[in-house]
Amino acid sequence: MPELTVGELAALCGAELEGDADRVVTGPATLSAAGPRDISFLSHPRYVRQLERTAAGAVLVAREVARPREDLVLLRCEDPGSAFSSIVSAFAAPLPGPEPGVHPSAVVDSTVELGEGAAVGALAVVGPGSRIGARAVIHAGALVGAGVVIGEETEIHAGVVLYAKVSVGSRCIVHSGTVIGGDGYGFEPGTAGWVKVPQCGTVVVEDDVEIGSGCTIDRGRFGPTRLGRGTKLDNQVHLGHNVEIGERNLIVAQVAVAGSARTGEGVVIGGQTGVAGHVEIGSGARVAGQSGVYGDLEGGRDYQGSPAQPQKDELRRKAGSRKVPALLARVRELEKRLSDLEERLSR
Repeated sequence: MPELTVGELAALCGAELEGDADRVVTGPATLSAAGPRDISFLSHPRYVRQLERTAAGAVLVAREVARPREDLVLLRCEDPGSAFSSIVSAFAAPLPGPEPGVHPSAVVDSTVELGEGAAVGALAVVGPGSRIGARAVIHAGALVGAGVVIGEETEIHAGVVLYAKVSVGSRCIVHSGTVIGGDGYGFEPGTAGWVKVPQCGTVVVEDDVEIGSGCTIDRGRFGPTRLGRGTKLDNQVHLGHNVEIGERNLIVAQVAVAGSARTGEGVVIGGQTGVAGHVEIGSGARVAGQSGVYGDLEGGRDYQGSPAQPQKDELRRKAGSRKVPALLARVRELEKRLSDLEERLSR
């Protein structure tokens, strides 16, 4: 890692420096693990005791945080988390990848259009009629089918499979093991068993999308399955056929969205949530993890539970359910008292 002064890092993230600007740090670390040559950050006031004890050479904090020790160098800013991300990037060395051009072991059809500075790694396959944008990177062992379009500066990691006619925009990242454009899950009952429904559509991934490892995004039955600009998928997310994900969505691991469901802009879906087919989640909605979405959700609200409902209602329901054992015991006591009273009155 490079060596940078605290003053250089303060200038990098626009922070106000309090302490020795010439102190040298060599990398990022957590407050508890940091040493004198590390830089860290205070993410939440609940960790302020760690700030008092940390051995870090410098710490990013919010502007209102008190300086607990004179020897502690602070970088004050509005958003320490975001500022720390820019500092981590300054220390992070880029991961190795293929050099521009086509590796000798790669199989690239003669009809492929390869943009300036694009790279195709070892044992990768690029099918006929595909277009690879300038400075795009296809890592080792990736499979790009026929007629695929990949935009400029997009990175397709090792082992990714892009089925024929899939489109991936510019500045996207697709992580290892993801499959885009496989058949949607469609079957109809027939006299001899289940009959496969043809899946003739495609997948369109717009610009600035990041897709985690092990995701599966099915092609549309007809028309596209679509991921909106700026959307970020965690690992192991499944999107069914003709799903339409809006711009700037954040979808956490192990979410499954059934066919033809739609989300608006800025939707957040927590991990292990299931979304039923043909429902619509409005812009700005936030769905807590392990929820079940079976009907349309209005935008701009927080939801939780299965079936998902406004979070305040779900929290009230859970609070009420915790009282059930005591209420049952009370009912049994009252029943006994009533039985005793009826017995005395009948004598």
